Amino acid sequence: MTLTKNEPTGASRYAHNSIRPHTSGYLWNPILAGIEREAARLGRAPRIVDLGCGAGFFLSELAARGYDVTGVDPADSAVRIFRESGRPGRMEQGQADETLAARVGQFDIIVSMEVVEHVFEPRIYAAAVHALLVPGGVVIMSTPYHGYLKNLSIAITNGFDKHFTALWDYGHIKFWSRATLTTLLEEQHLRVERFERVGRALPALAKSMILYARRDK
Repeated sequence: MTLTKNEPTGASRYAHNSIRPHTSGYLWNPILAGIEREAARLGRAPRIVDLGCGAGFFLSELAARGYDVTGVDPADSAVRIFRESGRPGRMEQGQADETLAARVGQFDIIVSMEVVEHVFEPRIYAAAVHALLVPGGVVIMSTPYHGYLKNLSIAITNGFDKHFTALWDYGHIKFWSRATLTTLLEEQHLRVERFERVGRALPALAKSMILYARRDK
């Protein structure tokens, strides 16, 4: 996986904020609920990896709740900020590629929030997701939501320059739909089981979508 935030000039250029999480709070509760559902299904505490975890705020929340969780991010600045923070949990620097599972192992759950829209080579990323999951494991993946009515509302309000700005350094380079993200995951034998739209009261205008996909046994 090659991310826009890990340019050859050095991952430390990526603006990981040491004060604020890299994901919005509206994502946390539904993803925590998904983790709790999977823990109940397993009948035990799952092993979790937060893939593309930024400076590790969500992984620290999981660690504080008693989960066995590892964070992975390609940016050296993210790892440094996390380790200097003293927050609970552990983090490794790494790319989501064919070598990652051999380094960090396999997990019952992968959480990957607002990452896939930054990825240059999404099939390499999806293959890494498959390799990181134990058979029967689940990936919980979020990305900004783009649907017909939302895109129409952006167009009607002349909001394309703001919403799809080309002036954001290391910004979004891919804009996923439910169909295209499902195709990406199913190519790697990851079966989509659940789809949620979150972040606004009107689902058609949701900020993000969350897909839950399970590795076929």
